[in-house]
Amino acid sequence: MPKVHIDGADIHYEVHGSGPPVMLVAGLGGAGSYWQPQLADLSRRFTVIVHDHRGTGASTHQKITYSVERMAADTLGVMDALGIESAHLVGHSTGGAIGQILGVESPERLRSMIISASWTKADEFFRRVFELRKATVLHHGALAYMRATPVFLHPDWWINANAEKLAAAEAQGLATFPPAEIVASRIDAIVAFDRVKDLGRIRTPTLVFCAADDRLTPLYFSQELAARIPGARLAVAEKGGHAHSQTMPEEFNRLVIAYIEEQEARRKALGAKP
Repeated sequence: MPKVHIDGADIHYEVHGSGPPVMLVAGLGGAGSYWQPQLADLSRRFTVIVHDHRGTGASTHQKITYSVERMAADTLGVMDALGIESAHLVGHSTGGAIGQILGVESPERLRSMIISASWTKADEFFRRVFELRKATVLHHGALAYMRATPVFLHPDWWINANAEKLAAAEAQGLATFPPAEIVASRIDAIVAFDRVKDLGRIRTPTLVFCAADDRLTPLYFSQELAARIPGARLAVAEKGGHAHSQTMPEEFNRLVIAYIEEQEARRKALGAKP
C-alpha cells in the first residue's frame, strides 16, 4: 500500500496506467476509491493518480483543524513525491475546491482542470445541508452518516437500483471511517471555503461540469464558476446527481477523456513538454 509522508501524515495513493498524468481528486469523503468507475477507461490513455485525503481512508486519521488549503497542499505533495511537474486535475466537489486553489496559487502545476459538481462559496442552502450532515455524524454516528450520504449524492432511481452495491460500499467504508471529529472538521473546512474573489485570476484551461439534478451542489454553483473563471466552459448532464461519475460513468468518462485529449493536443501544438 504505497504512501507518502507529508507534514506529519502518511497519504495513501495509487498509480494506474501510463501516459499524460491525471490527478483524480475526490470530494468530502476523501477516498481515492470513489474513482473506481473511472480507472479502467482513463488508465488506458493516461497515468491516473488517486489518493486518500489526509484524515480519510488509508491515510493518517490526523486530528487537526482541516482546511481546503491543507487538502490542496497534500495534493501537491503527492505530485511532488511522484515527480509529477504538472498534471490534468479532475476534482469532484471538494476536489473541485482544491482545484480552484491550485489554479490560483500553483497554475504551473496544472495542465487543465475539470471541476465537477463543485461550488463557489457556501450559501444558506449549502450551510443548512452540511449542518445536517455534521449533526448526523456527531450525534448518530458513522453508520447513520453513511446511510444518509447517498440521499445527497445519488438520484432516487439509482439508489433503488443499487441497494446491494450501496450496502457493500457502506461496509467497506465503515472499516476505515475516521473519528467523527475529523469528519466534522472537514465539513467545517468546506463550509468556510471561499475563493470567489480569486477566480478571475485562474488561467488554467477549465471545464466546469454538473448534472442538472445535483441536489447537493445545485447547477447554479457550476454556472457561477464557469462565469467567473476566464475562458471556462460549462457542460451539463441531464441526470446523474452529485455523484454523476458513479451513476453515469460511461458518459462522465467520455467527457473527461475528450477534454484531456483536446488539452494535450493543444499543448503539443504549442510545443509543451509531454
